Amino acid sequence: MIHSTTLIAIICVALTTYSTRILGYLLLKNKTLSKRTTRILQVIPGCVLISVIAPYFVSDNPANLIAIAITFLAACYLSLLPTVLISIVATGILRYLIH
Repeated sequence: MIHSTTLIAIICVALTTYSTRILGYLLLKNKTLSKRTTRILQVIPGCVLISVIAPYFVSDNPANLIAIAITFLAACYLSLLPTVLISIVATGILRYLIH
């Protein structure tokens, strides 16, 4: 069962993420961006994701380390959505199996 504070946190993160996308679109919709700026904006989501998961790379929890390896392999062969789904499922199962 999910705690109400966890649900509120998830909703707040989702709203924040969505609002930054909308604000970015509204602020940049009539601007002509250079190729360099466009490329930087394309890689920012990956950089943010890495900053969130980076602490798990130094984890001593075997479930997290195995899940990272599975995610890496999935990312090498699959697009973003299947990779994310595989990583979520793998992490959940491994954390359940390896306490």
